[in-house]
Amino acid sequence: MDSFSSKDMALRAQKKILSTMANKTSVQMFIDDTTSEILDELYHISKDFSGNKTEAQKVIKNLIKIAVKIGVLFRNNRFSTEELGTAQEFKKKLHQGAMTAISFYEVDFTFDKAVMEDLLTSCRDLLLKLVNSHLTTKSHGRINHVFNHYSNPELLTKLYDPNGPFRPNLTKICKGLNKLVEDGTI
Repeated sequence: MDSFSSKDMALRAQKKILSTMANKTSVQMFIDDTTSEILDELYHISKDFSGNKTEAQKVIKNLIKIAVKIGVLFRNNRFSTEELGTAQEFKKKLHQGAMTAISFYEVDFTFDKAVMEDLLTSCRDLLLKLVNSHLTTKSHGRINHVFNHYSNPELLTKLYDPNGPFRPNLTKICKGLNKLVEDGTI
């Protein structure tokens, strides 16, 4: 039996093309301005925390590639009913994470790194479950790379230090997250 499908081939080509063009200009057609601003702040935090510009760029590029690929899968109705349930769980967990991040920011000294680590780990696991049969092992590695990077307890502790160097970045991130929550994006 020949299992050729032009639709599947087109989807694979679309994912491949998008993964090679994950730069700021091309991504703007997939990612709104608010999200782009949040990504810029996450980049600066990563770069300053790691002291490695290349690593910071790689983390953000991986985050963008994953977001765009999942967007392509959604637009092409590739998820089963069960997977759509997982996607809803992910969206709820992401919303909870955003609300928690904002709360920790707004109320000094309430930050709990174990809570943030747990939320990020739960988001990662749900995302991996969602894309399990749709994306390659390399993409799964990208998801792990992004979530492991941002759930680093040292990074999170520095990020939420009210007198720390990342306070202005966190302010911009939380302002953006608030807007995304209000808009119903997350």
